Amino acid sequence: MYLKVNGILKEVVITKKRTTKNTYMRVKEDGKIYVTTNTFTSDKKIAQILEEHQKDIERMSAIQDKKKVYQEKFFYLGKEYDRIRTNTKEVRLGETKVFIGDEVDLDKWYRKQAEVLFKERLDQIYQNFTYKIPYPKLRLRFMKSRWGVCNVKEKIVTLNLELMKKKIECLDYVIVHELSHLVEANHSARFWKVVETNYPNYKEVRKQMKDYE
Repeated sequence: MYLKVNGILKEVVITKKRTTKNTYMRVKEDGKIYVTTNTFTSDKKIAQILEEHQKDIERMSAIQDKKKVYQEKFFYLGKEYDRIRTNTKEVRLGETKVFIGDEVDLDKWYRKQAEVLFKERLDQIYQNFTYKIPYPKLRLRFMKSRWGVCNVKEKIVTLNLELMKKKIECLDYVIVHELSHLVEANHSARFWKVVETNYPNYKEVRKQMKDYE
């Protein structure tokens, strides 16, 4: 089955399960539309549901397209650089260009930069934090849907390595956000008060970060 989305035919991948009561739709990174529904839902009914949710599918597809374009570019701390391939084994940043060696693993390169920068920013923010909290363990990894995670029980803060591509204020906000969970575990009004106390313009920074979400 195919569906035309913004003038482009998109493949629809259908999974039917007996245990699924409703019909769920999402657009993944490969651009395909994935539908999960009940075993007895007919293809005709699925086509009807897709048509009824055309606008939602177009919105989800646009988000994935935006993510793909974003991920194909080279960003470092909020600045975009033109990629230049070289026969070296290093990454070198110029004013507007980045020179990337053919054998360089960019994920590993970002991680190496983040291991230093994220620790520095965590230490600085922790030192000035207005609430007394335990110093957390820091973990780094690439995440698809979250900028950071705080394991309150284990006192572990995990930061998304994609933050290396964002402005430094975005990194600082996420660190404040996760540290605030060590004061208030949920997203209650009291939690946001802790965030605001330590990062007054957090709402503005959150809007900036919507570019990736």
